[in-house]
Amino acid sequence: MHVFLFANPFLPLVTLVGNIINAINGPVHNLGWSLIIFALLVRLVFWPLNTSQFKTMVGMQKIAPRLKAIQAKYKEKPDPQAMQREQMALYKEAGVNPMAGCLPLLIQMPIIISVYYAVTNKDHIGAYAAATWAWIGSAFSHAHANIMATSLKESDLILLLVYIVTMYLSIRYTSMPATDPAQARTQKMMAILSPAMIAYFGFRARWPSAMILYWTALNVFTMAQQLYLLKRYHQPLSVLDSEHAITDAVSAEPENPVKLKPSSNGSSSRRNRRRRRSRR
Repeated sequence: MHVFLFANPFLPLVTLVGNIINAINGPVHNLGWSLIIFALLVRLVFWPLNTSQFKTMVGMQKIAPRLKAIQAKYKEKPDPQAMQREQMALYKEAGVNPMAGCLPLLIQMPIIISVYYAVTNKDHIGAYAAATWAWIGSAFSHAHANIMATSLKESDLILLLVYIVTMYLSIRYTSMPATDPAQARTQKMMAILSPAMIAYFGFRARWPSAMILYWTALNVFTMAQQLYLLKRYHQPLSVLDSEHAITDAVSAEPENPVKLKPSSNGSSSRRNRRRRRSRR
């Protein structure tokens, strides 16, 4: 009963999501690939919003040292109101809104919940019970039904493991680089704890493989977008280094970055020798 009460606020969205997936499935004829295409469409629709969120995070990273200076200023003589005024003035000067970073997640969460209920809805569950994708529903999966799903309705431990790996990679290597050692340690911890929690609940609740497939596809597309944004808006590219932040070198709009040509040691030394001879 409590499940349906929880689903009621999202019922119109659940119906819309189910209809879109069914419309995609019309020409595709495979619910698994239809879920992947739907995940791609969701990522494309929210692309501008997520780009705006990323720029906000870059802006917050640029002013992180100044924020710490303000906090240090009021550490010995606390004055919360004065500190808040200075912080708000800094946000206004930098053109960033700290709350904007949470907005895309809050907007997309109902869609994630709606996909789950669209998949498990009694009107659609029959279709997913007969649907297959990749190894799911193959003869090999039927022979190992204890760990593999025989349909998109059933739980698949292999797909759950793939999702956990993509979740770890997403948190560990495509998050914004940390601005201090404490934040770096937190990111490392979350990269382990979050996938571990998902693994536990996914295994206990036996989530349908259709839902895990959608989450995995969305994770992969999200990582691809994050890598692109890191390369375009964050200099240097810090994909494999989430522990160090180059706060002073972050570029908000590097549309036409100026690239300095490195000079060789030989040519530099020859110029220096010519200058010394001319002075003599």
